[in-house]
Amino acid sequence: MSELYDRYPSLGECRKEIAQATEMLIDCYKNGGKLLLCGNGGSSADCEHISGELMKGFLSERKLRKEKKDEMRSRCSSLGDDTLDSLQGALPAIPLSSLSALGTAFCNDAEPKLVFAQGVFGLGKEGDVLICISTSGNSANVVEAAKVAKALCLKVISLTGRSGGKLKELSDVCICVPETETYKVQELHLPVYHKICADVEKAFFE
Repeated sequence: MSELYDRYPSLGECRKEIAQATEMLIDCYKNGGKLLLCGNGGSSADCEHISGELMKGFLSERKLRKEKKDEMRSRCSSLGDDTLDSLQGALPAIPLSSLSALGTAFCNDAEPKLVFAQGVFGLGKEGDVLICISTSGNSANVVEAAKVAKALCLKVISLTGRSGGKLKELSDVCICVPETETYKVQELHLPVYHKICADVEKAFFE
């Protein structure tokens, strides 16, 4: 992914923030933390996409080391080689919008604007990271999640459009890609998070 800025020259102005976000995630995982993600619509799909790249092999096969296999087999002797050879190293990442039962129940019974905030409150702990994705930076349910994350001592990384919106002030790192139209912002979010996922993976699995 080293060619990112050659392929997308406009992202050069986000280079510092992309590097900061990457280091923040690496530190989180080194300290036993996890990643939570939230967004709406296409940004929700991006949350799922990021989770998929981190929870299994992305550019690396992430095969389990012999020591890990032996440790797991010592606890469950019936665990077969076929299973252990197929499992891949994972970095915990939870897209909050995928918790459909919680989300629909909370929106129906309580306050829809706080649907992601409730997920952060229930799952987040100090040292975790929340990624907020909003092309405007102003999605109400994402903004509220960022507020709760800050109150619980989570780090907040946001992916937004040019202005950053309300998320800019709430984020430890805000990657404001240089576009304003929703679909154009989303087009730039994908290479940004692919770059981050690739570099985080490299830190742990290569």
